[in-house]
Amino acid sequence: MAVAVLDVGKTNVKLALVDADGHVTAALSHPNAVLPGPPWRHHDLAGTARWLVGALGALGRDHPIEALVPVGHGSGGVLVVADPEGGDGTGAALPMIDYEEPCPPALDAAYRARAGSFADRGSAVMMASTHAARQLFRMQAEAPRAVAGARWFLNVAQYWGWWLTGQAASEVTAMGAQSHLWNVPARRWAPIVAAEGWERLMPPFRRADAPLGTLRPALAGATGLPGLTVLTGAHDSSANFHLWRAAGLGDVTLISTGTWIVALSAGADPGRLDEARGMTINADIEGRPVGGALAMGGREFSAIAGPDWRGAAADAEAIRRLVARGTMARPSFGANDGQFPGSAGRGEILGPPPEGQAERTALAVLHAALLTLACGEALGGGARWILDGTFLKERLFAPLVAALRPGLPTEVSAEPEGVAAGAALLARPAARPPALSPARPLEVPGLADYARRWRALAEGAEA
Repeated sequence: MAVAVLDVGKTNVKLALVDADGHVTAALSHPNAVLPGPPWRHHDLAGTARWLVGALGALGRDHPIEALVPVGHGSGGVLVVADPEGGDGTGAALPMIDYEEPCPPALDAAYRARAGSFADRGSAVMMASTHAARQLFRMQAEAPRAVAGARWFLNVAQYWGWWLTGQAASEVTAMGAQSHLWNVPARRWAPIVAAEGWERLMPPFRRADAPLGTLRPALAGATGLPGLTVLTGAHDSSANFHLWRAAGLGDVTLISTGTWIVALSAGADPGRLDEARGMTINADIEGRPVGGALAMGGREFSAIAGPDWRGAAADAEAIRRLVARGTMARPSFGANDGQFPGSAGRGEILGPPPEGQAERTALAVLHAALLTLACGEALGGGARWILDGTFLKERLFAPLVAALRPGLPTEVSAEPEGVAAGAALLARPAARPPALSPARPLEVPGLADYARRWRALAEGAEA
């Protein structure tokens, strides 16, 4: 029997099946499309819902599925009515705001004045419309009747759990993932919830590993999966972190890669957490604080590699040439500062320009490894690092990270889809974690000096 994992990322939505050994055996993917306003740029929930029904039916015909676990990114939420079939069939009271949608300046200023302390928020006030609380704040300002008539405001994973089952829940890892709604250290709602009268929109908490319900009758019939149990689910990177905590590796720093580079460590000193450097207060599935550090690595990679990079793997000799010539990319190319305050929009390629697509791809991988190093070192947590996620598809990424931290353990999971494996573990606690293997450092002459200069440039200490 397999566990199905619905993984809702910013860029793509995946439905994966995970076997008893924690390996993904089948998967389907769908773009997490964004539609234009009015009233704002928003995710195509209806399109994703149609795809999900078909994907569940397709996988369920060929594989016995014992449970479904939803997980999702931490930068969004959905305001819903009482009926999951309401409106356009998604139950949404208002369209789900794309977190890269610019927030109107006056609303943004008003939100910042009400958002509370770093402990209340768990992160800095980040770019655009990031944070569920800021999205709800805008909805209330621009569509007060819809908010007044709504039933719940749900994090991404719990929205899909509700749409599948009709049962609503809040969950600590999702609320603790920069929603700005939950104070993780104090284990209470952030003050903005009471100040704005949002308590009525927040359903009771359930554990990530608790059954939420079974598929609604209409979905059971459409998918051919009557009686399928859906769990409450979790924040995606927190589910991944749970995979290794459950295996007894309490001293690790986990670094997941994709649209975001997300470093998590329970051993991070809370006194080191600096909101100006993309650092966060997350929660594990028990609600305990976990230190985090963020950088929008996927966006950086795409900006450097260019539109034609797919299929063009990085080459070790190209990396060595770039390092020898001093060609480097200074962050940040996107609207997020990440680890380097004031760097947003400052990204540029310095030194002799890369020659052709092979060198552009190599530069993107090198830059991603340096950003990963910055995120992991910022936490100062467990010296044993585990890498997983999208960047591992680039075969030189992990060896470069290992080379950048000589003498320290850098490991790679045998199952690169750690989010799916960790989510499946919520449904099947006795499952074994994937095996780990050490990343063999890539030999690159001059890499240490190159990394020091890159860091100085990123910090703005060198023009």
